[in-house]
Amino acid sequence: MHGVGKTAIGSGRARLLRRLACAAATAALLCGCAVGPDFHRPGPPADTKGNGYTPTPLTDTASADIPGGDAQHFVQDMDIPGQWWELFHSEALNQLVERALKNNSDLRAAQAALRAANDNVYAQMGAYWPSVDANFSRTRARTSAFIAPVPSTNTQTYNLYTASLHVAYTPDVFGLNRRTVESLQAQADLQRYTLEATYLTLTSNVVSAAIQEAGLRAQIDATQKIIKVESDLVDLFHRQFTLGQVTGLDVAAQEATLAQAQQTLPPLQKQLSVQRDLLMALAGGLPSDELTETFQLSALRLPQEIPVSLPSKLVEQRPDVRQAEANLHAASAQIGVAIANRLPGFNLTTDYGGQAGIFSAMLSPSNIAWDFITSVTQPIFQGGTLLYRERAARDTFDQQFAMYRSAVVDAFQNVADALQALQYDAQNLKAADYAERAARRQLGLNRRQLDLGFINYVALLQAEQTYLTAVVNLAQAEASRYADTAALFQALGGGWWNRSDVTPKQARE
Repeated sequence: MHGVGKTAIGSGRARLLRRLACAAATAALLCGCAVGPDFHRPGPPADTKGNGYTPTPLTDTASADIPGGDAQHFVQDMDIPGQWWELFHSEALNQLVERALKNNSDLRAAQAALRAANDNVYAQMGAYWPSVDANFSRTRARTSAFIAPVPSTNTQTYNLYTASLHVAYTPDVFGLNRRTVESLQAQADLQRYTLEATYLTLTSNVVSAAIQEAGLRAQIDATQKIIKVESDLVDLFHRQFTLGQVTGLDVAAQEATLAQAQQTLPPLQKQLSVQRDLLMALAGGLPSDELTETFQLSALRLPQEIPVSLPSKLVEQRPDVRQAEANLHAASAQIGVAIANRLPGFNLTTDYGGQAGIFSAMLSPSNIAWDFITSVTQPIFQGGTLLYRERAARDTFDQQFAMYRSAVVDAFQNVADALQALQYDAQNLKAADYAERAARRQLGLNRRQLDLGFINYVALLQAEQTYLTAVVNLAQAEASRYADTAALFQALGGGWWNRSDVTPKQARE
């Protein structure tokens, strides 16, 4: 009898498994479509202007015969290296960027957000499979004598042991789960491009801050040289006053000029300290930590070959455009989710188990119980909720499409601004170099003429002010070329698709 019981249980389970297999096969046949629009990536904007960024074709920039004054050549469709900052040939800059990538908290937060988004996708994909739950319970109970005793032993006080296996499956007939997974996958893509945008922003900020520091140091050096010149002139005027060659008014005027030059130094030093604090924060440190790297314009090399991506590639390279595309994709999938929620829902459930007053008899053939339930639910009246959720999903798609187009326009504007900035920066540096040379010659001539008595002191003061302005402008113009070159690399996407510090798999995790 015991062997017969096992055979009966086995045949019962076999019948149940066959029913589940048939139900799964039926569901697979029904799952051939997913309602709602299928997403298609928007095409790149039409290139009707030759290079697609500026009204006129790009030409090489002007050059100047000073450090950082080399002409820059724009190379169409040249790829961007993933470590583009290495083109400045600064070991200190390379080390600082590498440390920032390891220690920056914003980058770590973006990496964690990407992992969470991927886990949400995997969690939702579990709905493709049946859910299986096992349950066991023991009950000690007593029934009233007024009613018939519940157990077959006709006792009022009894034990009840129950073990069951519950299987539930929701066929994805209209693609509700597939569209939900699609939406979550698009959100994971959004987090991936958010990570790349954070990476690009971090590296660009480090490079820009380093260049800003180098430019400030150049201005500080120029200002200190001017202060030295002005101090020497004050000493000279004091000697000439003793000899009766100049008046006290001339001495006072020169001292005022020296004071004005000295007054320009503290604001520059303040800006330098702020930049140092910024660099330390970007590298994941505190302002009290020591930043070992220092940056000088003379230690940087201006990249001479500048990549210019094709407009059709720019929309693929810009992380912010890809973020907008991912939002558009998620909104498209949500339309399908909203439509599927208005259609019938199918559920398949089964329970298999045993129940007895004695634990050892719980799974005997006579105590086995099972059921198989198929249900269909069709929303009939929801007060317009489901209808307006679908309309809201379509409106959100329209909103995200407009935001995508706006992101594309902004991307093209950023590149055009950077390209034109490089052209004008080169011209400005050439003009600033010429102005500095001319101001230096004028100041030297005025000094000699003042010694010979050919001009008065007012002319020398004017020459000094002109030279002071020219020296500072030259340092600023040189720094601008480096800064706007870095801005162009950022505007073109920063070469994140060529990164060598992570594998493609790591970039998604």
